[in-house]
Amino acid sequence: METVILEAGSPEQIRSAVTRAGRFLNRGQVVALPTETVYGLAACAFNPTACATVFEAKQRPEFDPLIVHVKDKAMLEKVADIPPEIADAVNRLINEFWPGPLTLVLPKKPAIPDIVTAGLDTVAVRCSKHPVFRAVIEEVGAPIAAPSANRFGRISPTSSSAVMSELSGRIPMIIDSGACSEGMESTIVRVEQSGKPKPFIHLLRPGPVTVEMLKKLGKVITTEPLSPSSEKPEAPGQLSSHYAPRTPLQLLEKPSDFRPQDGLSYAMLSYRGQPKDGYIDMHPWHEVEILSPGSGKLPEAAVRFFFALRKLDQCGADAIIAEPVPERGIGLAIQDRLRRASAKP
Repeated sequence: METVILEAGSPEQIRSAVTRAGRFLNRGQVVALPTETVYGLAACAFNPTACATVFEAKQRPEFDPLIVHVKDKAMLEKVADIPPEIADAVNRLINEFWPGPLTLVLPKKPAIPDIVTAGLDTVAVRCSKHPVFRAVIEEVGAPIAAPSANRFGRISPTSSSAVMSELSGRIPMIIDSGACSEGMESTIVRVEQSGKPKPFIHLLRPGPVTVEMLKKLGKVITTEPLSPSSEKPEAPGQLSSHYAPRTPLQLLEKPSDFRPQDGLSYAMLSYRGQPKDGYIDMHPWHEVEILSPGSGKLPEAAVRFFFALRKLDQCGADAIIAEPVPERGIGLAIQDRLRRASAKP
């Protein structure tokens, strides 16, 4: 199969690409689309055969559910059955963060095929703010299931070239709308009634909607990534080993944890490249990528994260060493991805 890349820069290009993507999706094919977080591999959410193609192209295990993308709250009601006891809390989250990088895990409607939810009675739903993705949903007139457009467990793609390196020859089309603005997968939460004015918000995967933002609307309860031997996930992106380069990665807690082996070359993923942090000058690195040079800005680090990790994965080093990132704001999501990237499957 030849994979075609369609540019979507000008209004004319966007209209043409959206129309063509709509035709592909309505025929039951899959298409890689840009979102504000990462590029997604899209299929019509109501078409189980098309969704099975997503699993096949990604080599994704069928126990790992997909995220369903909707255009608005009216479309949400076609895929999710929101219990009355959490309806107010869900509405507040939607009003605050949609469209945007927040995914809600809710009881599913029967119209959503079991393959999409991995047999669970819940569905993960979000409303992207990316104009091209939203235009494609409008064109199709139905929800779109779209996990990240990469091989399962590998580095998430934040550009069309990254999608091509992962899925070339496995999918028919990629819409190229440039680099993703957030660079980190969506935050995933589940809402629970607490018996108090503010609900419990279970953080299933950290992302651009941070704990600090969520705390304004409820009591945030964090969860640990699943181990390989545990029960299947209740939402996408919960496995302990995920987002991983092919090159082994070690996440350090402090500089003294690094013990190089003779004969091996090492690449460094640095937060801000400051010698005073104790990492950048402690070894003659094969290659260095700095997420946010200088003072260190976590949003900039998040945008560059997967791009930098992919570059180091391709540099020819025997191992990648990553220094820690402050676990505040979006830094919590970066550290989460680093821990999963360094975990053994």
